[in-house]
Amino acid sequence: MGATTTGAVIGGAIDAMSGDDSAVDGAVIGAVAANVLKVAVPVAATALLGWMVYRGAKAVLYDISSKPRQHA
Repeated sequence: MGATTTGAVIGGAIDAMSGDDSAVDGAVIGAVAANVLKVAVPVAATALLGWMVYRGAKAVLYDISSKPRQHA
Protein backbone atom coordinates (compact mmCIF):
# COMPACT_ATOMS: atom_id res chain seq x y z
CA MET A 1 0.00 0.00 0.00
CA GLY A 2 1.13 3.50 -0.66
CA ALA A 3 1.59 6.05 2.07
CA THR A 4 -1.46 8.00 0.92
CA THR A 5 -3.70 4.94 1.05
CA THR A 6 -2.35 3.88 4.42
CA GLY A 7 -2.87 7.38 5.82
CA ALA A 8 -6.42 7.43 4.50
CA VAL A 9 -7.24 4.03 6.02
CA ILE A 10 -5.76 4.94 9.41
CA GLY A 11 -7.38 8.39 9.41
CA GLY A 12 -10.75 6.93 8.47
CA ALA A 13 -10.50 4.28 11.17
CA ILE A 14 -9.61 6.82 13.85
CA ASP A 15 -12.41 9.13 12.75
CA ALA A 16 -14.93 6.28 12.65
CA MET A 17 -14.23 5.45 16.30
CA SER A 18 -15.86 8.70 17.45
CA GLY A 19 -19.11 7.76 15.70
CA ASP A 20 -20.13 11.38 15.16
CA ASP A 21 -20.08 11.34 11.36
CA SER A 22 -18.75 9.36 8.45
CA ALA A 23 -15.13 8.34 8.22
CA VAL A 24 -14.60 10.16 4.93
CA ASP A 25 -13.33 13.40 6.45
CA GLY A 26 -10.86 11.46 8.61
CA ALA A 27 -9.69 9.58 5.53
CA VAL A 28 -9.07 12.84 3.69
CA ILE A 29 -7.17 14.31 6.64
CA GLY A 30 -5.13 11.11 6.96
CA ALA A 31 -4.24 11.13 3.27
CA VAL A 32 -3.17 14.78 3.41
CA ALA A 33 -1.12 14.15 6.57
CA ALA A 34 0.63 11.21 4.89
CA ASN A 35 1.57 13.35 1.90
CA VAL A 36 2.86 16.14 4.13
CA LEU A 37 4.99 13.66 6.07
CA LYS A 38 6.42 12.25 2.82
CA VAL A 39 7.93 15.69 2.25
CA ALA A 40 8.61 16.88 5.81
CA VAL A 41 10.52 13.83 7.09
CA PRO A 42 13.21 13.82 4.35
CA VAL A 43 13.62 17.61 4.66
CA ALA A 44 14.07 17.33 8.43
CA ALA A 45 16.53 14.45 8.05
CA THR A 46 18.56 16.40 5.49
CA ALA A 47 18.64 19.47 7.75
CA LEU A 48 19.79 17.33 10.69
CA LEU A 49 22.55 15.72 8.64
CA GLY A 50 23.70 19.13 7.38
CA TRP A 51 23.79 20.49 10.91
CA MET A 52 25.84 17.49 12.09
CA VAL A 53 28.33 17.93 9.24
CA TYR A 54 28.58 21.65 10.01
CA ARG A 55 29.32 20.94 13.69
CA GLY A 56 31.97 18.36 12.75
CA ALA A 57 33.64 20.68 10.24
CA LYS A 58 33.67 23.46 12.80
CA ALA A 59 35.33 21.20 15.37
CA VAL A 60 37.98 20.12 12.86
CA LEU A 61 38.63 23.75 11.90
CA TYR A 62 39.19 24.70 15.53
CA ASP A 63 41.52 21.74 16.01
CA ILE A 64 43.57 22.58 12.91
CA SER A 65 43.86 26.28 13.65
CA SER A 66 44.92 25.54 17.27
CA LYS A 67 42.64 28.22 18.60
CA PRO A 68 41.06 27.43 21.93
CA ARG A 69 37.81 25.64 21.37
CA GLN A 70 34.74 27.69 22.19
CA HIS A 71 31.54 26.13 23.34
CA ALA A 72 28.79 26.79 20.84
